[in-house]
Amino acid sequence: MAENTTTFDLAPLRQVLDQYGGQKGAVIPILQHIQDAYGYLPKEILTEVSRRTGIPVTRLIGVATFYAQFRLSRRGKHLIRICDGTACHVRGAPKNVAAVEKAFELGDDGTSPDYKYTLEIVYCVGSCGLAPVAVVDDRVYGRVEPEDLVERLREVAPEEH
Repeated sequence: MAENTTTFDLAPLRQVLDQYGGQKGAVIPILQHIQDAYGYLPKEILTEVSRRTGIPVTRLIGVATFYAQFRLSRRGKHLIRICDGTACHVRGAPKNVAAVEKAFELGDDGTSPDYKYTLEIVYCVGSCGLAPVAVVDDRVYGRVEPEDLVERLREVAPEEH
């Protein structure tokens, strides 16, 4: 079985623990700062937090899985949210999802193998009049067709294609 060879710079972790290490009840801010530093909550970093603070890893993971703001897996550089609420669904959201998944070879976790894109399906972005809607890196695209959406995504990161 292959071992995980990912290594992490521990300097950001040291800064977080210097700031919050001795405070009781600081689990959420510790996790927030770690996620800001690493983009997600790597298991290796959570293990190190546990070792240095005495907070059980199970508690850290329990908090991380309870709150939707935390991610335990790495996301792509560009976040694509496709709305599949009622209005978007009937106007073609499933075709947009299929096109994006195919164009960028998204895995089961919705992330491309090169970590450039992550797809999330959401159920309302509050722009039903623009259905179907996709939100890419906080920019809203309305009335998108599959081919146009894929092309716009390629324009987001032209150096990457």
